[in-house]
Amino acid sequence: MEGGGPGTTTIDDAVVEKIAARAIGEVADVGGVAQRVLGIPLGTDTPDRAPRVRARVDSSIVTLDVTLSVTYPAPVGRVTREVREHVTERITALTGLATRQVDITVTALHRPQAPGRTVA
Repeated sequence: MEGGGPGTTTIDDAVVEKIAARAIGEVADVGGVAQRVLGIPLGTDTPDRAPRVRARVDSSIVTLDVTLSVTYPAPVGRVTREVREHVTERITALTGLATRQVDITVTALHRPQAPGRTVA
């Protein structure tokens, strides 16, 4: 990203990943994913885990690969559209970078957690 004075400002991929993950957490009906090793989940995809985000910054253009889960029965198309729009808006507002592409993989549908329920 070009600055207003002498020199340049470079924003690392990891910074954009953190911004995107926080922005995704601001969207309703989105949950996270379990860590995976060789494609095998270690645990379960639940709403209290974080989504997985990989960012690539090329000059002033960002591309994202996002993996998340969606709360059932929320429409997957609506949720992923809201994620794309919100993440794009937040990255531009906070970094000045343009988001070219947001690829989203939905790994699971999960039921909403009942408030106040505990296991005895």
